Amino acid sequence: MSDFFAKTKGGLIVSCQALEDEPLYSSFIMGRMALAAELGGANGLRANTVSDIIEIKSVVKLPIIGIIKRDYSDSDVFITSTINEVDELMSVNPEMIAVDATSRSRPYNENLASFVSVIKSKYPNLLLMADIATLEDAIFADKLKFDCVSTTLHGYTKDTKGMKLYIDDFKFLKDVINSVNIPVIAEGNVETPEMAKRCLELGCHSVVVGGAITRPKQITEKFISAIK
Repeated sequence: MSDFFAKTKGGLIVSCQALEDEPLYSSFIMGRMALAAELGGANGLRANTVSDIIEIKSVVKLPIIGIIKRDYSDSDVFITSTINEVDELMSVNPEMIAVDATSRSRPYNENLASFVSVIKSKYPNLLLMADIATLEDAIFADKLKFDCVSTTLHGYTKDTKGMKLYIDDFKFLKDVINSVNIPVIAEGNVETPEMAKRCLELGCHSVVVGGAITRPKQITEKFISAIK
């Protein structure tokens, strides 16, 4: 088992991200978020952009899952979509890189298998996480020899829109765990500590929580919605 998996097993990975249209958009602020997560007991981090990762690495020692979110006009795939994003991330050497591993059409009509082959050829020691949306995605990612799968995009693609990870006591998560031979990391709509605990009880390697911890605007909106 790699050092990353040893350090994160049974633990919490905090996603520290803010996009340009969000109030906390700032590498400095994401560094502070990461420090708060480390002090709170997190076992790892997920971070977007090279600049954020540089700042985070300057203040914390936790393993990082790196991504770059970038829109392409010919595809709905936006999480580490091409080798260009992988190359950029490798300039700061995150412990793992996550890529969109859904069945959606990719930029430049590249297919997922060839994309993974290029990455593995260029960076043979790089750990790769498959961000999946469906059970079929997870099974295919396992066949492509990703190092782990994460349920990141379940509920966020056209085919899964409106689906929530926690429905029917995390049935989707259970199906993924029972269908692949690589570690499964729970991510997406894990909104409470109790939900995170349940994901681990079901056999997940670890659980990623983002918005419920690091997006105060989103958290405030939930309170306002409940009050009204």
